[in-house]
Amino acid sequence: MVKVNIKPLADRVVVQPSAADEKTAGGIIIPDTAKEKPQRGTVVAVGPGKKDEPISVKEGDAVLYGKYAGTEISVDGNDYLILRESDILAII
Repeated sequence: MVKVNIKPLADRVVVQPSAADEKTAGGIIIPDTAKEKPQRGTVVAVGPGKKDEPISVKEGDAVLYGKYAGTEISVDGNDYLILRESDILAII
């Protein structure tokens, strides 16, 4: 698991997005300009939660999130997404 020096606040979660698909099911290679934004990733850091609402995801969970959810950041050459726990659709 990746250890990151980011400590999210409240109900925020830091997710490392999965790599976008390189090929279609039929074997066609997808160029970088046509790749879809990934909607799944791995949780690498979790905030403490809100007073009345504990966080239900934990580090290492594979999650699905909304297509335009969160804020993209880059730390030490790695791309991450900071989003609210409510933007996470499912744990897979």
